[in-house]
Amino acid sequence: MKKLLTFIGVALISSSVYSQGSPDYGNGLKINLNPDGDKFVRFILWDQLWLRNTSMNPGSMVGSEPTDNSWSIGNRRLRALAYAQVSKRYMILLHFGINNQTFINGGATGTSGTGGYGNGKKTQLFFHDAWNEYAVILPGEAGKFSLSLGAGLHYYMGLSRMTMASTLNFLTLDSPVFSWPLIDNSDQFARQLGMFAKGKYGKLEYRFSLNKPFATDLIPVNVTDPSKAVAVDNNGNPSFSKAGYVEYQFLDEESNTLPYKVGSYLGTKKVFNVGAGFYHQADGTRTSVNSNIEKHDITLFAVDAFADIPLGEAKNKMAVSAYAGYYNYNFGPNYVRNLGTMNIAASDPNFIGNKAIAGPGNLQPTIGTGNIIYAQAGLLLPSQAEKPKIRIQPFAAYTHKSFEAFDKSSSQFDVGANWFIDGHHAKITTQYSTRPVYTNPTESPSSKGEFIVQFQIYL
Repeated sequence: MKKLLTFIGVALISSSVYSQGSPDYGNGLKINLNPDGDKFVRFILWDQLWLRNTSMNPGSMVGSEPTDNSWSIGNRRLRALAYAQVSKRYMILLHFGINNQTFINGGATGTSGTGGYGNGKKTQLFFHDAWNEYAVILPGEAGKFSLSLGAGLHYYMGLSRMTMASTLNFLTLDSPVFSWPLIDNSDQFARQLGMFAKGKYGKLEYRFSLNKPFATDLIPVNVTDPSKAVAVDNNGNPSFSKAGYVEYQFLDEESNTLPYKVGSYLGTKKVFNVGAGFYHQADGTRTSVNSNIEKHDITLFAVDAFADIPLGEAKNKMAVSAYAGYYNYNFGPNYVRNLGTMNIAASDPNFIGNKAIAGPGNLQPTIGTGNIIYAQAGLLLPSQAEKPKIRIQPFAAYTHKSFEAFDKSSSQFDVGANWFIDGHHAKITTQYSTRPVYTNPTESPSSKGEFIVQFQIYL
């Protein structure tokens, strides 16, 4: 028992202190495996709970009740991550948890009705990441150059900073989702099985991967007019995908121990980066014209910039966080995916009128062949207190989408604030978001809104 208590004590004391905005917690619980502390296991735990009010798309119902507005509550994320530095060069990482559990859906396969396996209950626990990594060239061994190789189910998916974003320290409430363009189609919650290489050359950071996408089997609708063909995800025996992202870090260098990109440093670093990335898979989608099947490549490009700049010299000073990106997507003709985070609604069969093309609830055209421009910015307000009880960070984001499937483009915005109780470790986020609602592909969309309060805690 004495040895066990000593071991636990060392584990708690050994926790790192480089997390964003709070020196009181490390980046998880660290357990040293040797006296020098260069062999260890680190655990990170977190939960994000949403309370929200949604203005529903026309033609929606929740349960058996038609509605145009609804309150809901749900677990957006409930996760655990562990990684072990087995030696100076060798690392193993596992990341598992649940997502998107509400009072009515998100439960285990087959859950429905009432009882122990009723609606939304006993949601599936699954692995998000599971990979091994070996440092071929450690920093400092070959001048400015470093290189690590890894393989497994991984998050080094290239394309953009937001594609590999950390879910623990978003500037806004959450990801804009379109930055995960394959989400749960040919990837597993933004991950694929494959091999990756990562490293740095001075201030240039690089990430490349070669992956085997998950098989997809959607059947394209047959049309007689080629201009009306709509590509769907059907890759049969998938070709290998190729992905990469490079960025130049002009000011402070960021850690690349893990793939997760920070959304807001809360004034703890001075960062300005410019990056570019890609994703390509041959024959990833299909169309059908006069019963002739045609295959199409998935080719995605992005360029982006990220800045996190402290203002002033005083403790608890102000800080500006900003991100901007341009995304060019080609999934094949007229491709569109309609997504809605934790959508609780179903289609009302008795609705009279024009239903939303995207479907019921908060579904919207999220990903598609075309162009997306996205920008977000936030300001961490200063505090005069030595240890402020709450720090506030108002933010706003704007998205402009121009998809081939619609004659008119769409614009939407998010506005809100982070209320930091203890940096990102304990925070409340409030956000109001709009989304486009198309009822006719040739006309401009109308708009609906959603208000969300998120409660986040992590260790």
